[in-house]
Amino acid sequence: MIHTITPQQLHERIRSGATVRLIDVRTPVEFQEVHVQAARNVPLDQLDPASLARERSTAEGAPLYVICRSGSRGRQACEKFEQSNTPNVFNVEGGTQACIEAGLPVVRGRATISLERQVRIAAGALVLAGAVLSWLVHPAFLGLSAFVGAGLVFAGVTDTCGMGLLLARMPWNRLRNPASCSVN
Repeated sequence: MIHTITPQQLHERIRSGATVRLIDVRTPVEFQEVHVQAARNVPLDQLDPASLARERSTAEGAPLYVICRSGSRGRQACEKFEQSNTPNVFNVEGGTQACIEAGLPVVRGRATISLERQVRIAAGALVLAGAVLSWLVHPAFLGLSAFVGAGLVFAGVTDTCGMGLLLARMPWNRLRNPASCSVN
């Protein structure tokens, strides 16, 4: 079972001076754009629960909080922690977006295109290309549009987006100086 915490509860813990281990699992570029002050960036595709659990062993029993943009990737990260038998892990409900909407303090950097928008752009472009190519070149290109449509249905049903995971690895979603995105 995945445990959750509201942005307000997390903010209260940070304000109270409690040690808060907050892992932001978005891409480094998304993290650089805006993140909760106490967050440390560990992208979902690089998340190693065992390694983070070893780091955490000095503060036995201290909770580990996971955040992303809206909660979906955070839940996936929590599932990884759960599979590795890491206790006391909480997903921040609604993610960074909910923290911003609640007026909680965040660190803002340079604006970028979110991974979610990148997926919509790529999926739309592929569907359009499939439709145009099927009209101009050969009807078999409708298969491209059907493949992307099936992928979107799968992503909606499972809340896991293969295209998003692929786009997260693209060079424009990486920082040239990754050390600049981590906050300890």
